[in-house]
Amino acid sequence: MAKRAKPQGEARSLSREDVLRFLAENPGRATKRDLAKAFGVKGDDRYVLKDILADLQAEGVLEGGRKSYRRPGELPTVGVLEVRARDADGGLLADPVGWDEEERGPRPRFALRAGGSGPAVGIGDRVLAQLAYEGEHGPSAKVIRKLERRTARAIGVFRATPGGGGRVEPVERRQLEYAIPPGSTREARDGDLVEVEPAEHQRRGLPTGSVAEVIGSVATERAISTIALHAHSIPHVFPESVLAEAERAGAATMEHREDWRDLPLVTIDPRDAKDHDDAVHARPDEDPANPGGFVVTVAIADVSWYVRPGTKLDAEARLRGNSVYFPDRVVPMLPERISNDLCSLREGVDRPALAVRMVFDAQGAKRGHRFFRIMMRSHAKLAYEEAQAAIDGQPNGVAAPILETVLRPLWAAYRALVTARRERQPLDLDLPERKILLDANGRVDRVVVPDRLDAHRLIEEMMIQANVAAAETLERQKQALIYRAHDAPSMAKMESLRDFLRTLELPLAKSGNLRPAHFNGILKAVRGGEHESLVNEVVLRSQSQANYSPDNIGHFGLNLMRYAHFTSPIRRYADLVVHRALVKALDLGAGGITREQEAEFERTAEEISQAERRAMAAERDTVDRLIAQHLAGRLGETFEGRVTGVTRAGLFVQLPAYGADGFVPISTLGRDYFHHDEAAHTLVGERTRLGYRLGDTVEVKLVEAAPLSGTMRFEMLTEARELPGTTGSFHKTRMRSGRPGRAGRAKNVAGKVRKKR
Repeated sequence: MAKRAKPQGEARSLSREDVLRFLAENPGRATKRDLAKAFGVKGDDRYVLKDILADLQAEGVLEGGRKSYRRPGELPTVGVLEVRARDADGGLLADPVGWDEEERGPRPRFALRAGGSGPAVGIGDRVLAQLAYEGEHGPSAKVIRKLERRTARAIGVFRATPGGGGRVEPVERRQLEYAIPPGSTREARDGDLVEVEPAEHQRRGLPTGSVAEVIGSVATERAISTIALHAHSIPHVFPESVLAEAERAGAATMEHREDWRDLPLVTIDPRDAKDHDDAVHARPDEDPANPGGFVVTVAIADVSWYVRPGTKLDAEARLRGNSVYFPDRVVPMLPERISNDLCSLREGVDRPALAVRMVFDAQGAKRGHRFFRIMMRSHAKLAYEEAQAAIDGQPNGVAAPILETVLRPLWAAYRALVTARRERQPLDLDLPERKILLDANGRVDRVVVPDRLDAHRLIEEMMIQANVAAAETLERQKQALIYRAHDAPSMAKMESLRDFLRTLELPLAKSGNLRPAHFNGILKAVRGGEHESLVNEVVLRSQSQANYSPDNIGHFGLNLMRYAHFTSPIRRYADLVVHRALVKALDLGAGGITREQEAEFERTAEEISQAERRAMAAERDTVDRLIAQHLAGRLGETFEGRVTGVTRAGLFVQLPAYGADGFVPISTLGRDYFHHDEAAHTLVGERTRLGYRLGDTVEVKLVEAAPLSGTMRFEMLTEARELPGTTGSFHKTRMRSGRPGRAGRAKNVAGKVRKKR
């Protein structure tokens, strides 16, 4: 084919050598536009450049062309990376996206260089980065900008196929199965838990991908929680540099501390607790001006002494945000050297602490408080059950010696606090928590609902009071802090709740006047009745989600004007921030908050709120998978359940004995056509007006259980029933939606036919 005649212009002097030299000297600027700009190519002169590039490509001297050009074998200097892991020092490691190993060789793993003011990135993020393939420590990359977080990541179980390659079975709901071609398995073995990189631009057939990381065998005892850790990108392996920093930590000094080792503080925790970060003490107030009053002391492990701002320990703790609790393990926020040793308030061992001494009157109203940095020594380690048994008249060897001097004063102070709590009226939802007990093989042994004891409530109320005192002190000192914030329910949720309560003939005050006491009145009205669990569930769903914020909006659920988490710095980063703020505001020595950290409070609050939600989702998913695994061998059996979710697609039914949900598809409910009444939380039959409601107790048959995804499917055995009070709501729903029922639709069609005639 004849070439176009070269037009006159500046580009006539442009040569092949010019183009090749530019590409060699500017590997990061190799697009056609870059070349045109460098050589002043304009208008019709672009044909000259286009011909040169076409000739070089035809001769095999250049590759590429759609977005950029390069010499054969030349590696890109700018590319998209996905952050996948961390090295021994906690540095981030990233893999290139869409790397062709046949063309470019083995896929490199880049260490991300610290970017100073660059964007903050973490595992799971995608970034555009400048790439360097050689260096003192191997390939490295500098982040140019953070890209939109990838949503296509897949976790699954690799199943090998004859001839190489395999497929990946999904372990998450609504996830696809992937085919893995030979050469893209990263030596994964059958039964390995893997992470999949989906192929780009998949149009038809089974989606394909490549194994990005081999996580481990799905047959291990910890496989279920491991799935949740990777699915939610939860850091769970401490870098060597963080562990080394923790090991170097030594005992705290008495500098800026008061000696409280003779005060008989005690810890009261779950029986299987490994760390003890809070201790309590109470005594009658000897002040004649406060007859019947009490002095309550709460001491919290001084984590701020060991975890200082700017250290690797601090960076790791902030990254994790909080400890994550699974039935088979705990993923701690801090290494065991800190959490289970130096900051654990062990019986008979000297430990540093931040303490608050609070004075209450006989009715539990607080008269004042003061914070101290102390050295303490726990005088006894008690389980909740031991402390409660001692108060109930059955003291054991640990509790007996301190029953009169320590435990009875604690309970007397608690009774005063209960009086004030009743006056305050926080939200009083009755939502029992279930605990999964595992056998030696990591499988579910049984599910229990631990008794809710006064010992639990005592510790809870004293911790709440300490948290309030922390927020009040920091506000008084005009010190910035991160609050535990809980907003009032939204107007939309309140209207939905009112619509629902009307079906039960229960009134609810107007939104502008709502306080927790109004909800408590509703809950009290249904206590002991058939709607108790239903109303508790719906009221809970109407509430806003608590989070962390540098702005104080109060805590609606606790009915408190100011509230900050202070009592668990071993397992929550928010509490550590509050400790540091107190140290600085009260001039209590080293380890206070820095100005740089204060300037980042908004960002920190958002990050630790996200970490909390991430942990809750991972914990919930793990419980679902464990229960599905536990019941997988009981297909066809019947169970008593409770409807915990009503959707257009069907019903979610929880098995109270196990605390896990399964699904009943709407198509399997019967011959009637069911409509979703969102306001009344019901599915109502169009013909029979019979249906199912949130909170209903039902009998279901287990027809499918998928342990890897944590899903169960049920068949409904309980017949639909008459739902008093829902008929009007049902009709309103039809009118609001503007959609007639089946009969109405038939009439409309007939009317249209007549009009056409």
